[in-house]
This record gives sequence, C-alpha cells and structure tokens, in this order.
Amino acid sequence: MKKTLALSLLALCIYPALLAQVTFKTEYFGQSHYKVAEGETSQRIGDSKGSAMVFQGGVNIPISKKTDINNRPTVWSVSVGGAYARLKNKNFTEPLVIDELLNMGVSLNHLRPLNDKWSLMANVGGGVFMPGTDLSRISLKNVLGSAGVIFIRHLRPNLDLGGGLALNNSFGVPMVFPAVYLNWRTEGKYDVKIAVIKGLEVAAGYEFSERLRLDLVAEMNGQTALLEQNGQDKMFSHVYLVTGLRPEFKIGKKISIPITVGLSAWRPASINDRKLKSIFRDKEYSFQASGYASVGIKMAF
Repeated sequence: MKKTLALSLLALCIYPALLAQVTFKTEYFGQSHYKVAEGETSQRIGDSKGSAMVFQGGVNIPISKKTDINNRPTVWSVSVGGAYARLKNKNFTEPLVIDELLNMGVSLNHLRPLNDKWSLMANVGGGVFMPGTDLSRISLKNVLGSAGVIFIRHLRPNLDLGGGLALNNSFGVPMVFPAVYLNWRTEGKYDVKIAVIKGLEVAAGYEFSERLRLDLVAEMNGQTALLEQNGQDKMFSHVYLVTGLRPEFKIGKKISIPITVGLSAWRPASINDRKLKSIFRDKEYSFQASGYASVGIKMAF
C-alpha cells in the first residue's frame, strides 16, 4: 500500500494540453494468481486469480492560450475523463477485491510562466469513483475533490522538474500531499521520453516514417473505487505497471493508433480503510505478472 500510494501521488496534477485532444484506450490483463507480500516473503492466496479489462478515455479542451516572448504558454483548459475496469476474479473466498470500477472526473487546469526559468501549473477538480455502474447509487461518499499547485523549473530546453502540493479527500477529510513533476525528452529519429505528469510514462523509440514509429514503453496507471464494507468506509485501489513494445500508426497529422503488447509486471489490487494509517500497512495484495495488450486512438484538433 505504501508503494501504491507513493506512486499515485505522482498523478495528482494534470498537465493542460496545448491543443484539443481526444484519447481512447482499451487494455487487457491476462489471468494470474493473487498473492500477498509481507516483508521479504510472498505467497499465493489459495487458488484466487483474475484477469481484467480496462476501458478509458479523455478530452482536453483549451479555453485560452497565449505565449510570451520566450515562447512559453499561458493556458487555461478543461479536462474530462473516465475509466471502466472489469476484473474477472475467480476462487476468492474473502472479500479482498471487487469486480467493477467506474471513475469519472473533470478538472480546470492552468499553466503560466513566472519568468524565463519558472512556470506555475495548477488545477482544481473532482470526480466520482464507484464500485460498479449503477449511477442511482452515487452518494457523497463516492466523490473525491482535488486541487494542486506545482512550480516547474525549466532546467534545460528538454528537461523540466517541479514540485508542489496536492490536496484531496481520499482519506475522508481534506489532506495535503507532495506532488512531483518531471518531463525529460530527446528528439530525432531515435528519441527518449521520461514523464511524471499524469501517471508515469517512460518511452524509447524510433520513427521509421511519418506514418510509423516503434517504442519500448513502461507506464503506470490505475483506478479507484470508494465503497462501504461492513459499515465502514473503504477504498479499493487497482494500480498497474506495464511494459512492452508499442508500434504507433499515424493517420494524417492529427490521428494516431498506438498498439501495445507486453507484460503487466506489477498489479496491486486491494481494499483498505479510508484512513491515513492504511499507508503504513506492511502487507501488499496484488496479482502476479501476466500478459498485457492494449489498443488506443489519439486525435488532436
């Protein structure tokens, strides 16, 4: 849980897109056994196992944009996104996981330069995080609000590093957490990108032509559901780190289709109390490594 939360904190701020963009992606996680790790040891929990399908999409809409004399942008934008995860769990004798998650959220984002070396990024938003798709059961307990401010230092033309604070009510009451920003990239036929902006993204690739590129990628993402179990407020987290090869096919200048085939290397999934002490649990429940595949579409306007 400590690792899960620490990595999740990296995704609390959303970088405003400079162009309107629409994205959709379908992900498949192969079946693997469920285990618990405590200290240096780990063991399977009976014959519990599961696979998963995740469908997610998002829209980034710039409201206004202008650039300064250093070509740094000032942007106001709105982001709307959602995800549905279906976990096909088998042979569980305890209520350790759930079968469905539905996440929907919206945020107002702002990016502006402070001077030629620093920029400010901020956002405020909220969303619904449900253990199912029955919208008639939405209550305030399924709602999370968030806000964040990050100061970004432009160390080099291809390297930005920042830090700040993020506020959310994941543990029932508003709490402040650290937030981190990193964006490093190279350009050319061979290029590398490492970004901690909305989750984690690492990619190294080669552009064969205007229509095709191939990347070796590692990414982290996840979903959350807020629920009640035995009369207590709980939080179910489904987080995953995936690696693989990604050919990306470009259709014109504004549409691309990325296809990823690889491995789900780390997929924690567990129900925890909505209390701060949950961060310090020694046990980590997760699915073992399995095959992974995804297909998506990205459209810019």
